[in-house]
Amino acid sequence: MKTSDDILNFWFSADGEAHWFKSTDAFDSNIRREFETTAITLAAAQANADVPHAWEVQGAEAHLALVIALDQFPRNMYRATPAAFAWDDRALAAAKRLVARKMDLHLSQAQRPFVYMPYMHSENLADQEDCVRLCETRLQGESTLGFAETHRDVIVKFGRFPHRNVVLGRDTTPEEQAFLDEGGFSA
Repeated sequence: MKTSDDILNFWFSADGEAHWFKSTDAFDSNIRREFETTAITLAAAQANADVPHAWEVQGAEAHLALVIALDQFPRNMYRATPAAFAWDDRALAAAKRLVARKMDLHLSQAQRPFVYMPYMHSENLADQEDCVRLCETRLQGESTLGFAETHRDVIVKFGRFPHRNVVLGRDTTPEEQAFLDEGGFSA
């Protein structure tokens, strides 16, 4: 099993950063090859999302690695499948515990957005509002805040992310289809 340092060294490497929001098949395959077993092990250990994982008590960075493994890695490893979203509840629970302990404040500005991503990925409006608040108060710069507001606005309008409908086997309403046809967003 990989360590929390392995996850952070990979994710925050120059190559990792270059693929954060514009992944390729090769990058996704690399994550799957290098980290799938670790991510599955971490997810299994978090089957009860209310129980903290051992990495959470090792410090802010180890806790962040857990969040990345549960939130970001599935989106890469299982892109365009329901499994991409399967651990969202576990990632969000871990992120909420990190924020509740204010450990996110011990992370760099480059690292903090990944604590807030599980909130941004949630289809719950309260989580979306928390994400916007966290980005407004705990991040410098406007980039992540803009994405947080966009995600929140989609949840306000539709109550869910329409771009997930096909993958998750949900029916798409005519209003959602019009949004998608106009470009929507694919985050």
